[in-house]
Amino acid sequence: MPDPVRLERRGQVLEITLDRPKANAIDAKTSRAMGEAFDSFQNDPDLRVAILTGAGERIFSAGWDLNTAEDEDQDYGSGGFGGLMNRFDLDKPVIAAVNGACAAGGFEIALAADLMVAADHAFFFLSEATLGLTVGAVSVARLFERVPHQTAVDMLYTGRRINTEAALRLGLVAEVVPKEELMDASRSLAERIIASAPLSVAAMKEMITKVSALPVAEADRIARSGGLPAQKRAGSSEDAKEGPRAFNEKRAPVWKGR
Repeated sequence: MPDPVRLERRGQVLEITLDRPKANAIDAKTSRAMGEAFDSFQNDPDLRVAILTGAGERIFSAGWDLNTAEDEDQDYGSGGFGGLMNRFDLDKPVIAAVNGACAAGGFEIALAADLMVAADHAFFFLSEATLGLTVGAVSVARLFERVPHQTAVDMLYTGRRINTEAALRLGLVAEVVPKEELMDASRSLAERIIASAPLSVAAMKEMITKVSALPVAEADRIARSGGLPAQKRAGSSEDAKEGPRAFNEKRAPVWKGR
């Protein structure tokens, strides 16, 4: 049987492809393999961005494999389901390149990514309630961060499907492109991120995670109390001097990540 998780390194980008016909559904073994892939990404200082996609052109992922028994003590591996849902300490961006139907747990994994680029025929839905199941609590929180309250409630209660036109309008996805352009667009986005300083990107991700949903005064309190160490590290780095110097010298900066 082919490997259900394929990795391809392209410079500073790691492409992770879920390849489990027919629906790229994920069982516990596949989830653990995805966790190992994201471990490799997280622990490699030369990798800056990961792109997660599904094989084929029809389905990004149908989520949990319903043909497989599941229990509360299921070992999904490092990072939780799909290797990403509970990976809260990852300080590098992940792009979900959504190549088709993005359903249930597959949509939950995409919600755990920093950015989504979608093929124009893709659609998104959470079918758990219609199957007598539930969505993970972290995914509920992420959904309400991404889309309006009424839309989120409708999706959770009824399994409402959102097409890419609506997803773009709601701000759920960053970009919608023809299916044949999906990976090129995702790689282009990754390269734009890589053009920024790595410590600055890590600091931005820290702030997004810790303070983006807080009142302004509380965000300021956390920053002043030392609760944003990545921001402090970026501000005192060599790269913080290199950026302005390169700007004044009218050249591209050379980031060192320190």
